[in-house]
Amino acid sequence: MRVALLGFPQSGKKTFFTLLTGRGRGASGLPALKPGETLEGIALIHDARVDALATIFKPEKTKYAENLVALCPDMAPGDAKREWLEAARRCDLLCVVVRAFTSAEVYHPSGSVDPERDRLTLEAELLLADLELIEKRLERLAKEKRAGQTPLQAQEEQTLIKLKTMIETEMKWVPLALPPHELEPIRSLNLLILKPVLWAFNMDEDRLNQAMGHTGDAVFTVSCRIEQEIMDLEPAERDAYLKDLGLAASGLDRLNQAAYDALGLMSFYTVGKDEVRAWTIRKGSTAPTAAGKVHSDIERGFIRVEIIKFDDLVAAGGEAEAKAQGKAQVKGRDYVIEDGDICHFRFNV
Repeated sequence: MRVALLGFPQSGKKTFFTLLTGRGRGASGLPALKPGETLEGIALIHDARVDALATIFKPEKTKYAENLVALCPDMAPGDAKREWLEAARRCDLLCVVVRAFTSAEVYHPSGSVDPERDRLTLEAELLLADLELIEKRLERLAKEKRAGQTPLQAQEEQTLIKLKTMIETEMKWVPLALPPHELEPIRSLNLLILKPVLWAFNMDEDRLNQAMGHTGDAVFTVSCRIEQEIMDLEPAERDAYLKDLGLAASGLDRLNQAAYDALGLMSFYTVGKDEVRAWTIRKGSTAPTAAGKVHSDIERGFIRVEIIKFDDLVAAGGEAEAKAQGKAQVKGRDYVIEDGDICHFRFNV
């Protein structure tokens, strides 16, 4: 999964990027970027189920699922260059960081802190970028139409007109779920409006539980200052600190969960003495598709999969114990993987 970090200057998105990926934590900080340059890093999705399985199996390696995070160039109202746009279009999900913290030392490009004003401005920039692309594509389709139009081009034109009208009429971000026959002709355009958006409000720590406006996509609050403070704490200390603040999880953990929910993702696991590993897959995926995440040969030669539910294995105290209790199930090609499944794939190539 590729996540684009977007936002205005001084919103905290660079700090958020460092917290997610670990890049820039040293004394030297993040590398100096050229104008328009995007910085990428890998964010580990810390998973309590991986930790529990590692305690049971004591593997040589433990591997969490990962996200690729792209720190995009700064957005700015009315900036025709839109240097952030290309990187954002390549991503699966947009995380827009909105400044909601106050600080006399950190200037705001607009002169004052107003989260709702900034959110609406950022929303408009995203929509206008899509509107410009849609209009250019419709102009080209109109020229091509003179020489005849294929059914696919006709459907593309119809869908783009529908989206153009919606953007111009509503001028606000609404989650879209186009049917396949409408989506397929425009898929290559990578329109932003077809991607899920997470609005991350970077708050003062004493306002973390304040409700922010909802736009139809996931909205959550985070304090980069708090995330920096708890980053190096032991798990028990971190949990106690968050509990004192009235938080059930850190902002980074909540971001990862929100991203999973927005994209319809879940995790399954492979276990053994060599490695305990989490794998990311879309909800509704079948066993052969999950096998292909591990290795293409396993998908190609898939025979069956042995499943043990995470809760059953932990309750039993181990794999052998779970099998002795009859908790292992053998499933075929049509089995739909469920969140938390521990999988042993059988294959032959």
